[in-house]
Amino acid sequence: MADDMYEHIIYDGFDFATPAAVEPRLKSRCLTINGVSKAYAMTGWRIGYAGGPAELIAAMAVIQGQATSCPSSVSQAAAVAALNGPQEFLRDRQRSFQARRDLVVAGLNAIDGIECPTPEGAFYTFASCAEVLGRKTPEGALIATDADFCTYVLEHHDVAIVPGRAFGLSPYFRISYATSEEELREALVRIARAVVQLT
Repeated sequence: MADDMYEHIIYDGFDFATPAAVEPRLKSRCLTINGVSKAYAMTGWRIGYAGGPAELIAAMAVIQGQATSCPSSVSQAAAVAALNGPQEFLRDRQRSFQARRDLVVAGLNAIDGIECPTPEGAFYTFASCAEVLGRKTPEGALIATDADFCTYVLEHHDVAIVPGRAFGLSPYFRISYATSEEELREALVRIARAVVQLT
C-alpha cells in the first residue's frame, strides 16, 4: 500500500514518485491511496480515494458501502473541484510550507538539548528531546519521557506538541508547522523558555 497523501508537499527539489509508477511490474500488487485533506487543506471534508487491482477496489467498495454508505455528495463534489481545478496554488503552498519548515527546524536546533532533522516532506517536524530527559521542572517534577516533556511544555508554556511514542518512536516529539510563521515563532520562543527552565 502506497500512501501518497503528501505528494504535493515535498521539498528541496525532490520529485514525487509512487511505487507503481517507479516499477510498473508492481502495479498489480499495489494499492495507492490519496485524498484531499493535506494538499488541498480539506481535512474536514473526510474524503479520499484509492487505485489498485479491480478485485481489491471492488472488495473495498463492498466494505465501505456497508460501513458508511458513501462520502457525502457535497464532499465528493468538492473533491472533484479540487482535483480538476487550478493547481498552480500547490506550488505556492509548497514554498510556504518549506519556509515554515526551515524556520521551525532552525529554531528547534538552536535550543540546547533539542535536535531536529530536516523533513523532506509533509508539514511536521520530529525532534529528539533525549538530552532533556532526566531534568526537572521548576516545581521539581522529573522529565522522564517524551510524554512528560510534551505535558510540561503544554501545561507550563501553552504549546501543544505530540509525544513521539504516539508514533512508535521515543524520545521524540512532533510539531505541525501548518500554521502562521508568527505563531510558529512564538511557539519556538516558548519551547526554548521551557527547556531553559529545566534543571
